[in-house]
Amino acid sequence: MSVNEIRNIALVGQSGVGKTSLVERLLFDSHSSTHLGNIKAGDTITDFDAQSIQYQHSIEATPVALSWQSHRMNVIDTPGLPDLLGRTLSVYPSVETTALVLDANTPINQLSDRLYAFAQEQQKCQMIIINKLDLNPEKLAGLLAEIQQHFGDECLAINLPTSDGRGVVDCYFEPDYEQATLFDSVESAHEKLIDQVIEVDEALMEIYLEQGSELNPQQLHDPFEEALRTGHVIPICFVSAETGIGIPLLLRTLAELMPMPDEGNPPMLEKGGKLIRVDCDQLDHIVAHVFKISVDPYLGKLAYLRVFQGEINAGSQLYIGESNKAFKVGHLYQLQGKKRNEIGRARAGDFCVLAKVDELAFDSVVHDSHDEDGVYMRTLDFPEPMSGLAIRPIKRGDEQKLSEVLGKIASEDPSLRIEHRARTNETVLSGQGEFHLKVALEKMATLYKLNVDTQQPSIEYFETITQPAEGHYRHKKQSGGAGQFGEVQLRVKPLERGAGFNFVNKVVGGAIPTSLIPAVEKGIRQALAEGAISGNPLKDIEVTVYDGKFHSVDSKEIAFVIAGKKAFLDAVNNANPIVLEPIVELTLQIPTPDVGDVTGDLAGNRGVILGTQSEDNNFTTIEARVPQNELVDYAQRLRAMTGGEGSFNLRMSHYEPAPTMVQDKVCKEAAVH
Repeated sequence: MSVNEIRNIALVGQSGVGKTSLVERLLFDSHSSTHLGNIKAGDTITDFDAQSIQYQHSIEATPVALSWQSHRMNVIDTPGLPDLLGRTLSVYPSVETTALVLDANTPINQLSDRLYAFAQEQQKCQMIIINKLDLNPEKLAGLLAEIQQHFGDECLAINLPTSDGRGVVDCYFEPDYEQATLFDSVESAHEKLIDQVIEVDEALMEIYLEQGSELNPQQLHDPFEEALRTGHVIPICFVSAETGIGIPLLLRTLAELMPMPDEGNPPMLEKGGKLIRVDCDQLDHIVAHVFKISVDPYLGKLAYLRVFQGEINAGSQLYIGESNKAFKVGHLYQLQGKKRNEIGRARAGDFCVLAKVDELAFDSVVHDSHDEDGVYMRTLDFPEPMSGLAIRPIKRGDEQKLSEVLGKIASEDPSLRIEHRARTNETVLSGQGEFHLKVALEKMATLYKLNVDTQQPSIEYFETITQPAEGHYRHKKQSGGAGQFGEVQLRVKPLERGAGFNFVNKVVGGAIPTSLIPAVEKGIRQALAEGAISGNPLKDIEVTVYDGKFHSVDSKEIAFVIAGKKAFLDAVNNANPIVLEPIVELTLQIPTPDVGDVTGDLAGNRGVILGTQSEDNNFTTIEARVPQNELVDYAQRLRAMTGGEGSFNLRMSHYEPAPTMVQDKVCKEAAVH
């Protein structure tokens, strides 16, 4: 198949707008499938995994292929749940076109905004598909107006619903000006499209304006592609996945208007910080990118590749990134849901799947020549985690298995984060929300047979002192043989926040031999790590050792380690020690009507609002500073306050003295443990 006949499209959008049903209808009406699957029946091609069937929501981003006339279309069905946004964003580099699916019954929310904006950042050609046109046709005119207000006047209808809402009228290819529509008119919609498209081609505009000539789709092809590449036009198609209304025209639009691989904006492949060009017609010098990893119980690790240049064959020798070690392609597949088709080759513009190449990871670039060493795909900006859980295996001895399973889970979902926190000895799994983590934990239990205990991650408090003080300790031990003796006198004083620890030796006259001063510091550092009142490390303290005593026979290193530690703790207890709590900076994006509820909740939880900024009529950004321990369940709280539309990210800011109530609680919990 020629590269000119390939189209790569990702269907993206909010949950519930019918993306999976639309893919089923496209497959069925193009005769690429003999069965029209149903989500409730659990028999759709793309939602074939157990979790998608269980939740009746797409959990994975799943590519399928369909043939229509002479074209091959690779269509990716993506998750619409906010928690799984990262899985949707990860497939953007593999396509030329993203199609935002909406319907009149689902208000446009922040997720649609983010998907649309991300497509702009990735320089993807875009279109909008309005599904379920026959469900509430009286709402469609309002939805079209809302789309144009929300995303811009460049969003223009390529077809319109008939006056009874039971069909569509072509407004571009073969417009029927006499056909009655539900709103607007075919002639008006056609003229708006033409006027918008020819703005990118001055020569064609001159012909159109001066001669009044009717322009045909062939004349408009090149300017239409340019308008798509620059975001100057975003076609809108009305369809019904349920009944099939508008599907033939949608297939024609995808095939004839959406860009082929060498017509879209080039992929964001870089080398040395500069974009490189790939040539779809070049059969040598393979360049391909891994846009998805999955783990199959039978085939093992599967890597989904988009081929940008060259041709991959069974037997091809490929390199990964800058590796000098090549691997040989064994079997080459294309997957149609759970159905596996072995293929002999995959050429530029197409998708393929490689099995059992453990070195391949998400975002890997593979090639067959060292000329492409150092080529990488520009890094995607995945949303920051909003929820985290500390996990540990229930069964003793499964620690190594936990590490291996987490690695596999994270390889399939680049928006999951795994962190081992040495101070608290916790393994923390972080994601976009409660459901995101639930999906990961369920997969660990069912696929990998690993059950874990979970709890909220520990908050990392510190201790410090608030005033200067002195400490003294004499360590003396006699046990029949050689004894132990060491005496230390020191003073402490608080340092500015963030200064850490400073050790000063001002011992004179040999009161403590120079060779034993490191032992004193070692003891102090042990106490710093263990804390004095809450079991949390001490920080922002200067310690000055100024006197002591030693014994020529009994003074050993261990004696001065103990004496230094105890003298330091004596001084700290005299210096009014306190607990420091972490303060984070919070950036929220929320629906504007919910600003009052969200800011009120933050203020009621010791938060300080730093500023608000309205992005448009729909969403507001809030900057705040909040104690971390007030955000333990914040993802759930925010979802409740904003109807699931609010999102946030946070970053560590600084430490502040904890209020008495918080300090007492932390100290009490430390005493229990």
